[in-house]
Amino acid sequence: MPKKVCLYYNIHECLKKKKKKGFEKELEKMTEEIITFLKGDSSHVKKRLEEEMLLASEALNYEKAQELKEMLDDINITLEKQKIDLNKNYNFDLFAYYQDKNYLSVQVFFIRDGLLFGRHGDIFHTMGNPEEELLEYMVKFYEKNSILPKEIVIPNTLDEELIKEYFQIKVTVPFRGQLRKLQEMATENCRIALSNQEEALGQDEKQRMEALAELKGLLQVSKVSRMEAFDNSHLFGTFYVGGMVVFDDFLPLKNEYRKYKISTDVKDDLGAMREVLYRRYYKILMENLEKPDLILMDGGMLQVNVAKEVLESLHLEIPILGLKKDSKHRTNQLIDQEGRVLEVKSDSNLFLFLSKIQEEVHRYAISYHRNIKSKGTLASLLDVIPGIGEQRRKDLLRKFGSLKKMREASLEELQVVVGKEAAEHLKNYLEDLGGTHEA
Repeated sequence: MPKKVCLYYNIHECLKKKKKKGFEKELEKMTEEIITFLKGDSSHVKKRLEEEMLLASEALNYEKAQELKEMLDDINITLEKQKIDLNKNYNFDLFAYYQDKNYLSVQVFFIRDGLLFGRHGDIFHTMGNPEEELLEYMVKFYEKNSILPKEIVIPNTLDEELIKEYFQIKVTVPFRGQLRKLQEMATENCRIALSNQEEALGQDEKQRMEALAELKGLLQVSKVSRMEAFDNSHLFGTFYVGGMVVFDDFLPLKNEYRKYKISTDVKDDLGAMREVLYRRYYKILMENLEKPDLILMDGGMLQVNVAKEVLESLHLEIPILGLKKDSKHRTNQLIDQEGRVLEVKSDSNLFLFLSKIQEEVHRYAISYHRNIKSKGTLASLLDVIPGIGEQRRKDLLRKFGSLKKMREASLEELQVVVGKEAAEHLKNYLEDLGGTHEA
């Protein structure tokens, strides 16, 4: 607090023993020393403590000298625990994981200048492939933290080339030596963390079972395991995509999540939802796929009615619940297909798990557009158009090279590359997109 003395000064515990000229420079020097120490360079601090210890000893102030010696010992012990014997000052993030009983434990070690600068761990439920889960975790981790290291060290079970291509940084897979030992240590930390959380995880299982029992009672059915939830999103006010997430006993089945490109003539949420639902349950009928025990709609009676309409047209009978939000976008009501508001306490386990599903489907539906917006690439923008897959996208890029040139092209010129129907979609897309995203 540079402008006035602090509480510690008034109780004689402040390093600023007395107000004196030039203290600001002393304070600045002290601050730099602390920052240097926290970055891993302890030499300045240790040297100063050794000098003070020697002076105290020479002045026969053995109690003070002993206090300084213990402080030095604490610093040496702490830094020794952090030191990684890598022969050089590496800077990287290291990922490790451990899976047991449908739980995945993940650890991230942050190595800076050869020191274990910090770590981060998470434990979450998984029903999918642990390697795919870890890859998704890494993507979300750096989206949230935004700062990429110069290098990532990963387990040998992950796809090195895929990660390298996605993050555009150096990726290392250790098979021997000190890096391999560090990887094994991180994996063991994952196992220990998961073991230490067994009691809490057991409580989560208990709450999940209670939520399932409450849901069965609410719907008056003997079985409700598989749930499919839907939401949609749009780009620049148009170009809708739909998202479907699948849960089994309130556990996500991420391998069965699906995204849907919506026809370009769809201009509203309900139209987009109608198309997604019809495509989903028409496919279930045609391919004899497993039907859900419950359909969850993100919205109120309008969305529930769209689902009813689609199911009736396909002669399917599946219970529907609408998750209605209040003015603050918080889920506050459950509505059945007859429009009845179901009484569920907002602090109940059932409400908690249904809200988690709602959050997940919303995240999944908008993730595609977020990816397009963040990358801003021509290839990503084209990917949203129905009828244009990977090969047609490549052909368009090869032929025109930019959105501007595609916009200037005639419908006939576009048809030569992608065919009539896709060319019409593309033309509409370019007209709606306007000049906001030149590439």
